[in-house]
Amino acid sequence: MKKNASYILVGLTLSIALLLVSSCGGNKNKSNRTDTPTSGTIQFVSDESFSPIIEEIRQQFEFEYPNAHLKPKYTDEVTGLQMIKDFKTYLLITSRGLKPSEIAYIKSHNIVPSVFPIGYDGVSLIVNKSNNDTCITVKDFKRIMTGEVKDWSQIIPGSKRGKIEVILDNVRSATTNFIVDSILKGKQINSPNIFTAKTSKEVVNYVDKTPNAIGIIGSNWLNDRRDSTNTTFKKNIHVMSISIMDKATPMNSWKPYQAYLLDGRYPFVRTIYAIVVDPTRLLPWSFANYITNPTGQMIIFKSGLLPYRGDITIKTVDIKRER
Repeated sequence: MKKNASYILVGLTLSIALLLVSSCGGNKNKSNRTDTPTSGTIQFVSDESFSPIIEEIRQQFEFEYPNAHLKPKYTDEVTGLQMIKDFKTYLLITSRGLKPSEIAYIKSHNIVPSVFPIGYDGVSLIVNKSNNDTCITVKDFKRIMTGEVKDWSQIIPGSKRGKIEVILDNVRSATTNFIVDSILKGKQINSPNIFTAKTSKEVVNYVDKTPNAIGIIGSNWLNDRRDSTNTTFKKNIHVMSISIMDKATPMNSWKPYQAYLLDGRYPFVRTIYAIVVDPTRLLPWSFANYITNPTGQMIIFKSGLLPYRGDITIKTVDIKRER
């Protein structure tokens, strides 16, 4: 018997101007800082949900510039934004830009912030590996998060799985803020069955041990780094497919694969931003621009996320298998 399998291959062509050298030269350090664009020690802040990809890029940057030492503080989005406004960090990586009031406040201190996108990821829903009910509609997800739905049987008729337990990475995280602002359109999360952990890793571990749970994490936590096609997720959990239709089926629901982040079929996509308040444009500015340069963008691409820069191509390949 012959079986045809279709695979979507995503390719990236990078034709990016090298910003690192051109943007960092010619700025005199008028403060007491000792860092340069390629050396010294600085701390930067990132929302914890982006830590896997940011760690990969940080390690590569330090490999290329061995005199540079970047000390990451992985925390929640609310804390990171406050640190930027208090000038306790020069660089923040998170899922939203600055509001006009925040920009005005920073400018009142004679500093002009730079805010630019560096990539895209998906907000992903995960369930226990014993749970094969992995299709869900956007509408049902909203009903779960607002407390209208509390039991699996309310979205999967006949399900014996019982109460739905939802676990988030952090109540103040970029993921939680995205759900409230972009999915619920300002409505608050309101259910006694919704809990928060401290990290994305704790969310994965909880779902791995809890058959009735739904975990919510950034998609950069999902991909198996051994799979160069970015089509393999972690083996100890199932990733849910999400549909914008009234009824979710395997044919109209989509997982957070690169191709579906790109073409809009996956509905929960967010932009990752770098926010820089570095008037002397030294090491924090240099690292932020490195992420937008070819090496940083290629690391983002290989992680299964979408880089902000570069020409993306999608090809569907049909493979015939003999039995």
